[in-house]
Amino acid sequence: MARLGVNIDHVATLRQARGGNDPDPLAAAVLAELAGADGLVVHLREDRRHIQDRDLQLLRDIIRTKLDLEMAADDAMAKIALTVKPDLVTLVPEKRQELTTEGGLDVAGQREQIQKIITLLHDGGIPVSVFVEPDLNQIRAAHKVSADFVELHTGRYANATRSKEADAEFEAITQSAKLAYKLGIGVNAGHGLNYRNVKRLTHIPEIVEYNIGHSIIARAVLVGLEQAVKEMKALLG
Repeated sequence: MARLGVNIDHVATLRQARGGNDPDPLAAAVLAELAGADGLVVHLREDRRHIQDRDLQLLRDIIRTKLDLEMAADDAMAKIALTVKPDLVTLVPEKRQELTTEGGLDVAGQREQIQKIITLLHDGGIPVSVFVEPDLNQIRAAHKVSADFVELHTGRYANATRSKEADAEFEAITQSAKLAYKLGIGVNAGHGLNYRNVKRLTHIPEIVEYNIGHSIIARAVLVGLEQAVKEMKALLG
């Protein structure tokens, strides 16, 4: 059974909208773990639009499963990661004007900088994943920079409106997962996945973990976080 990482950024987004203390992403993390989540995912952005530094430190103290820190591949964020010591760092592209991450990291085109950050994190004992498009060249580049995992960007698959387009994206994800596995890289997947489209991907055995946020938090508004997490876990089974 594939693992489920629950991204709780949107809980913090709702809190920041009013500038208060509610809802508390730490409480959401505890509830998600109790409901069966295999890990928690947070993205500490440069502009701190949702998760804050204090959230990250407190989450490190209370999480009993796995803390996956998404962050930009820069020195300032690497310093924070080396202090907090998450169980995994996932390097992602980041633009201030985007609503959410719009695509995969160009590992092939930024190899020197990404290699530098991965080396820093590895020296600190932190495994690293890179968030990439399901593209064979990016998978090979991830191997060259010694990434421990790739997280395949499933946005195009999730947003496909025609079956032929979805089939093509599914095939790209499948082939990328197979190559990563062959190269000894762990395979995660995420972005845009929901209760309708995730099941098909579970037929790709190389994918060991799905990181899902928006659809779970949106579902939680209607049925509660515990039920929302359990429903997603059932689909992954």
